[in-house]
Amino acid sequence: MTDYQLIIVGGGPTGLTAGLYAARARLKTVLLEKGVPGGEVINTDWIDNYPSLREGISGFDLAEKMATQAARFDLETRSGVEVVSMDLTGADKKIVMADGTSLTSQAVILATGARPNKLNVPGEVELAGKGVSYCATCDGPFYRDTEIAVVGGGNTAIQEAVYLTRFASKVTVIHRRDELRATKIVQEQAFANDKIEFAWNSQVSSIEGSQGVESIRLLNIDGQESTLPVHGVFILVGTIPNNEMLPTDQFEMEDGFIKTDLEMRTSLPGVMAAGDIINKNVRQVVNGAGEGAVAAMSAEHFLAGQS
Repeated sequence: MTDYQLIIVGGGPTGLTAGLYAARARLKTVLLEKGVPGGEVINTDWIDNYPSLREGISGFDLAEKMATQAARFDLETRSGVEVVSMDLTGADKKIVMADGTSLTSQAVILATGARPNKLNVPGEVELAGKGVSYCATCDGPFYRDTEIAVVGGGNTAIQEAVYLTRFASKVTVIHRRDELRATKIVQEQAFANDKIEFAWNSQVSSIEGSQGVESIRLLNIDGQESTLPVHGVFILVGTIPNNEMLPTDQFEMEDGFIKTDLEMRTSLPGVMAAGDIINKNVRQVVNGAGEGAVAAMSAEHFLAGQS
């Protein structure tokens, strides 16, 4: 007999929503989170695009409300638990923690999330949420009629730069090479936009400001430094999946992310995945929460078939 019917790995909005649905379905469930419930969202200063929140909410407060709601339906949550490995191939799924203990279940939902690639320059951490952003869709509307910068040269960075011109008066794209990596059609859209300028062969050496971003220091290929006054900097240089603890050889993956069907089922029976760890284009709190709900219902259907 297994310890639980369902184990959820990851306690961000996706995992918390999955836990809410599982608890309401009266599944014997435990949610494992290596930090505090909320995941990456607790580092988000303000969320203005989550449905029903008329006045907006801080990421920390949203996570707290989600966790409190799940607890109301008796979801068991273990915080400060680091999962280091797992075996998901058999009927009994095994999750191993850093302290050497393990738990078993009949079904598992993987909601381990992802994290943005960072520049690791002075000022980045200190000004995160105060002008430093990793999501144009989330934070673009806060920068109406201001000058901002976008760091990156791939499809995501250039598409988001074009999107940000809806709000900003000027967008400077900072790229370390002399040509973009984005596809030609995306490049053409950016080059045709008179609100977008380019700082070629340049890297950000520091982000400066007291209460918020005021400027960024640039270092070009010739070693020359310059200062670019901006009120915001969007760092869009890739996303890293939190897959270090996953048995990546046991199910289908693509570019480090888990492949699922529309019901959040992986290629392994009884294993669902949802949120930023899955292979998809849009990574927002709202669709992560929706995927968590779908994953929990898929787990419920799977378990019903096992009884």
